[in-house]
Amino acid sequence: MTATPAADAASQSPEADGAWCLYLIECRNGSYYAGITNRLDARYAAHVAGRGARYTRANPPLRLLGFRRYPDRASASRAEWQIKQLPRKRKLAFLLADSSQ
Repeated sequence: MTATPAADAASQSPEADGAWCLYLIECRNGSYYAGITNRLDARYAAHVAGRGARYTRANPPLRLLGFRRYPDRASASRAEWQIKQLPRKRKLAFLLADSSQ
């Protein structure tokens, strides 16, 4: 699993190898939205266009903070549950943390 800040996300999109990923979006109201997908570019575009999750329709995305790759949907779903249990201050650190630690 590798985490990628948004600046590098376009060049390392998980779509190239079909991997699943956990992603974190900063919304205009300052909150974070976490989700999973195997098509990050399309999913983020859907959020921006107002066709994503109900939460991002009400709180439009400001930017993609980053993503972390997972080998399958089940492990990405577990990671999504974990990040959603964390306080806001720790979400970005969780996403960007090196999995070998």
